[in-house]
Amino acid sequence: MKYKLRIGLVMVLLGTILSTNFGLGTSTLAQSGNNRTAPSQKKNSDLPEPSTEKNKPTTGPQDPTEPQSGGSLSSKDGKRRPPLKKTQKPDDDPGGDPIRIETNVVNLEVVVYNKKTGAIYQNLKKDNFIVFEDGVKQEVTNFSPVEAPITLVMILEYSRVITPFRIEVVRAADAFVRNFVQPKDFISIVAYDIRPKMLNDFTSDINELNSSINILVRGYPAFTESNLFDTLKFVIKGGKVDGEEFVGLNEISGRTAILLVSVGVDTFSKINYDECRKIVENAGIPIYCIGIGNFFYKANDTRLSPEQNMAFLQAFNTLRFFSDSTGGKYFPVTFPGELPTNMKSINALMRNQYSVGYSSTNGSRQGKRRKIELQVDINGDGKPDNNDLVLQYRKSYVEPNDKKK
Repeated sequence: MKYKLRIGLVMVLLGTILSTNFGLGTSTLAQSGNNRTAPSQKKNSDLPEPSTEKNKPTTGPQDPTEPQSGGSLSSKDGKRRPPLKKTQKPDDDPGGDPIRIETNVVNLEVVVYNKKTGAIYQNLKKDNFIVFEDGVKQEVTNFSPVEAPITLVMILEYSRVITPFRIEVVRAADAFVRNFVQPKDFISIVAYDIRPKMLNDFTSDINELNSSINILVRGYPAFTESNLFDTLKFVIKGGKVDGEEFVGLNEISGRTAILLVSVGVDTFSKINYDECRKIVENAGIPIYCIGIGNFFYKANDTRLSPEQNMAFLQAFNTLRFFSDSTGGKYFPVTFPGELPTNMKSINALMRNQYSVGYSSTNGSRQGKRRKIELQVDINGDGKPDNNDLVLQYRKSYVEPNDKKK
């Protein structure tokens, strides 16, 4: 508790200093960031080549003063909604809520690309994947190919901690919606400070997404607290906000992902880092992180106190862990000019995931961690080609613990 309070005080001080020296006095995307000169971008061979598929143009924003309706995932209002996970009971009441049954199926969202060229491998089959859990080979029971529609939650930090970077947060969200959202996708935007705020429920309506982004452009952060861990729990497991029910990504069927734009600091969440880590790992939902605190840190690391330096490094490591452990990727952004390339890479990674599932042969339920190893045989010669590949997938999960029930 004392450590969290200390970080909160540190970030209040940083917010004051940054607002004085680096504050952006504009509320429009067109005006922000133009006085910075980004260095020439060096091509990163570790990044996959973006998808070449063209997206349909988006339409203009609606009036951002109109509140967005949260609603539910039902189709009673006539809107298209992402499907919930299917019930396994045929005699369920079709008019009621579906019944969900716990299973021991472990799902992996996998991206495979060449280590040297960055080219993503497409058209792989079920037989190309070999899964081991704690060294024991598992049978792949579920498999679906790439290029499926995505159900995505964009989590945007919007507290006073990010006052100097506020426009960069909005810029990232705007770039993704404008360039990469496709007609069959379902996108929800959640901003957070002391608590998460659902700006719009899952929708494929570009106008509604633009309206949510414009709320952030015209607004201003109200709280200093930045509760990242509570927000991730809310997005993954669901809950109520402002009296409206938000269905977590755990309950949604199909390809899901999280795009997190944040400094990575958590100041006062109800759950701690270890609890959040377990939730994130067990969800099996890839988290793609845009780290927005890198610019200030690189420019001022020699002038930071040990406590401030530690807070930043811990924040960066938190984002990196959430990405690596879930099969996503971490993008530390130093200059606004990096965002277009990073967003193209994120879009390519999300659009080219293989869903690989297996039923674990380990019946233990004692809350122990299980390690996952994935091997890929590209050419079908019976020998894994992992030395030439980069594989993104979650590397472990924690089994259920019946003793806690």
